[in-house]
Amino acid sequence: MTLDTHDETGFRPIFDGSTLSGWHAEPRVYGSLYPGGPHLTDYIEEHGMKIPEHPELHAARWFVEDGILIGEQSTPGYGGYLVSDATFGDFELVLEARPDWPADTGVMLRRKTDDWAGFQVLIDHRESGGIGGFFGNGLASFSALPFAVVSRRDENGTIVGLAADDPPTSVEPVTPEKIARLSYAADVNDFLDAWKFGEWNEIRIRCVGALPVITTWVNGVKIAELDTATLDSPDYDPDAVLAHLGTRGHLALEVHDNDEMFGDARWAPGAQCRWRNIRVRDIESQEQSA
Repeated sequence: MTLDTHDETGFRPIFDGSTLSGWHAEPRVYGSLYPGGPHLTDYIEEHGMKIPEHPELHAARWFVEDGILIGEQSTPGYGGYLVSDATFGDFELVLEARPDWPADTGVMLRRKTDDWAGFQVLIDHRESGGIGGFFGNGLASFSALPFAVVSRRDENGTIVGLAADDPPTSVEPVTPEKIARLSYAADVNDFLDAWKFGEWNEIRIRCVGALPVITTWVNGVKIAELDTATLDSPDYDPDAVLAHLGTRGHLALEVHDNDEMFGDARWAPGAQCRWRNIRVRDIESQEQSA
C-alpha cells in the first residue's frame, strides 16, 4: 500500500469549529432521475416502493459540539443535507469524518441550488456500503465504486472493524460494471488497512474540470477516480449533465433517510455523522494543465 503525499499550501477552512456560519440545512427532497427525465417519486411509485412522505417538513439536525460538526436525523426515518453557502468550481477538499455504524453519509459536489442533483462521494458506513466511490444524485443514479464493505465482529457479536463485502451474498453488490466506470479502483485490502474503525479518518477529494475528474483518498490511500466526461452508464448524458449543473456548485454533507431496501440498516436510530477540519483549496487553471 502506497500513501500519496499532497501539497498542503493554499487551503482555507470552511467550517469555523464553533458555528454553522457559511452553511445552511436543507431537507432531503427529490427531483428528476436525470436531467429531463421522470421524477424519482413517479419512478418509485411505478415500482411499488415508498419513500418518506413530505420530506420537506423534516430536515436533518445539524449542530456543533466541542469543535465537531454533527449531523443526525431530527425526525426518525428522514434525512437531510448541510449545504455550503458558497459555490466551488475546481478544488481540493479535505475533511475528517467519524460516522457511527450504520450511518449512510457522503459529500456532494457541484450540487445545484434548490435541486438534489450533484456528484456524490460515498461514505456509506453500513453493510454492503461503499466508501470513496461515487453516485449520481439526479444524474441517472450512476454507481461507480471499487468495492463494498461489511462489518467484522468478534465472538460476542460486537463490531470491531470492517471486511470486504462478498458480491454473491451482498444486499447491494459491487458489479464489474460499477468498477469498470472508474479510471482508477483501489484494492479493498488497501482500504481496509487504511480505515480506522470508530476513529477519525481523513477524506480527500479532488474535483477538476467542467465535467470533472473526481479523485478520492482515505488516509492518504488513493481509492477511486472517475472521469464524468467519459462515464458510460444507462441514461447518463454528459452534455445534459454539464448543461444542468454548470461548472460550479455547492458542497453538501449528507444524513440519509431510511428506505424500504435497508430500513434502520441504512441509518440506525440515534446515529450521527461527525466532521471536523473541513478545508478547501481552489485549483487555478494553470495547475490544471500542469
